[in-house]
Amino acid sequence: MGHYFINDDNLKSEIRKTQATIKNYRFTFYTDNGVFSKKGLDFATRCLLETLDTTKIKGNVLDFGCGYGPIGIYVAKTTDTSVDMVDINSRSIALAIKNAEINNVDVNIFESNIYDKITKKYDFIITNPPIRVGKEVLYKILFEASNYLNENGQLWLVVNKQQGAKSLVRDLKEAYEVDVVAKIKGFYIICCKSN
Repeated sequence: MGHYFINDDNLKSEIRKTQATIKNYRFTFYTDNGVFSKKGLDFATRCLLETLDTTKIKGNVLDFGCGYGPIGIYVAKTTDTSVDMVDINSRSIALAIKNAEINNVDVNIFESNIYDKITKKYDFIITNPPIRVGKEVLYKILFEASNYLNENGQLWLVVNKQQGAKSLVRDLKEAYEVDVVAKIKGFYIICCKSN
């Protein structure tokens, strides 16, 4: 099986159209083989988005590891912010661009290996992080996020209890002020504020 955090040109494309309603907003998303949650909006991302209080999201936002785009597109639709969306997977990037167009949102989408193409700081970084990349890369993603947050910036993420949410929260406290905002069926919605 191809992993969604790499580019696998040998993976046959099989684009499908999915629908999702998040807090009374209806979205259409095209997905494909080789991208995360190809069957449609996954439960963890839904929990994260439904927990976010979009009235408090101001300034600029980075959707890190955007996949086919649900986080960045939802934030762009429900806030008056500037949204950047990045992923390492070129198939995800192509889908996110298409999905932004069909959902009528204005976002900036580009390919980046972790933060190598990120050139500015954000008020919010929001992610359903790629747990399966392994602890070393995952921690690089989450801890280096602090370098790309403005003063008083926030990193929001979702992690399953069975994928080490408790130990991750403990470790994140070394670098951030950490708040577990919600626990929904084993998923932790975590807000990290710059120390």
